[in-house]
Amino acid sequence: MKYIGIDISKASFVAAIPKEGGYRTETFSNDAKGIRKFLNKLNADHHCVMEATGDYCFLLLYFLDKASIPASLINPKKIKNYARVMMSVTKTDAKDACLIADFGERFNPEPYKFPSEQIMILKQKKTVLKQLQKQLTATKNLLSSLDPLPVKDKKCFNSLKQTISFLEKQIKYMQQEM
Repeated sequence: MKYIGIDISKASFVAAIPKEGGYRTETFSNDAKGIRKFLNKLNADHHCVMEATGDYCFLLLYFLDKASIPASLINPKKIKNYARVMMSVTKTDAKDACLIADFGERFNPEPYKFPSEQIMILKQKKTVLKQLQKQLTATKNLLSSLDPLPVKDKKCFNSLKQTISFLEKQIKYMQQEM
């Protein structure tokens, strides 16, 4: 098994691909086109390892799963602690990708198992609902903070009231969807 370390961000990812005596790194765009280009370099003997970085890693993870290439998601704290143990002080995307690949080689992490599509959709709905509730609370707090002002702009108040009404409708809709 050859472990490929991946340091991923919103727009791109750096892959550390094993070669004799170390790794070579290559950067790909974090979109379908970049991921396909990356997949063309892989075979069944590869195992990709990446940090769990919010939603940025899931498109790549999904494509790897569909291509039957094992991939592991690692808690970023584990990688950070591993870097400390390895006394790694240089912090670049390429160095991080190499460190992640080395972590994979040493610890042989379990491949990630995707939840069902229903679970993934439910998690998205839960995330959106939570965010809408936060926005509603913040908007209500803003409206009440403006209330004691001696001079009030009716357009601002109306805008906030409309936003509150809209958010309440969206929250109700999302709750019905769940």
